[in-house]
Amino acid sequence: MNPADYVTLPAFEQTGYVVLDSYDQAQDPREWEQLAFVDWKSSGDTRFAPLASAYGDLECNGFWNHTPPKTDKDGVWVPENIAVAPRLVARAQEPGANIGRCRVIELQPNTYGETLYNLHRDDNNRLNPEGTGWIVRAFFNLTDDPDTMMVLREDRDDPSTETRIPLPAGAQAIIDTQRLWHAVWHPSDRARYCLITSYESGPELDAYITAKNGVSWVPSHPIDPQVAAEGEATAQAKRDARAAALAARGQDPTFGDGSLKAGAAMEVLSEA
Repeated sequence: MNPADYVTLPAFEQTGYVVLDSYDQAQDPREWEQLAFVDWKSSGDTRFAPLASAYGDLECNGFWNHTPPKTDKDGVWVPENIAVAPRLVARAQEPGANIGRCRVIELQPNTYGETLYNLHRDDNNRLNPEGTGWIVRAFFNLTDDPDTMMVLREDRDDPSTETRIPLPAGAQAIIDTQRLWHAVWHPSDRARYCLITSYESGPELDAYITAKNGVSWVPSHPIDPQVAAEGEATAQAKRDARAAALAARGQDPTFGDGSLKAGAAMEVLSEA
């Protein structure tokens, strides 16, 4: 799948991400506390509260895993959750772009090493017809997590390609998560909550990024070299253990680029 065959936005060409103006999160009610969450493992110890799913059900499966299957567009609002979260829905709708998956994530605290182990790329554009808009994802941080960071890498195994974006309340970023390896480092004593929305690239999203003064590069938040080294060692040890466990079962969990196949990823993450 080649992004050049789709409608993409210049804002993502340089780095694959855009950071928007910070949002005054303090003005909003804490609607995420009233949402119905479902257990769904992503990168780390997570649950999700779907606001829009494939057909409006309280579930988080990929849109292509339904009958009929569909690409990550034209999400259907989940009645029981949008009834208690009108402000979150309004924020998701503000760009005016086509919405696919829309959900609030609950992430429990983790370490830098676990974050590196959990780096992944999303399967956003499966079944997406060529010539239409490329799907990217917006991350609007809801809780105030000043020490938490979105970790992005162009190359999963190359620390020099890493960017760390701080995630205090109101931090807003849109990321081509099918291009960039990503996971969140959340060193805290409480859960983090974030609104995540899949958007179709096109003039509406482009105008929204411009209106919110989107920038395609921010300086990476510094990290202690010892923490970085220990994190790399932890992540590699977990990868080696995963590979050994799956090899013992006669399974090959990877694609050619080293990324985990979906089934193996879920299995390994649930066991990690």
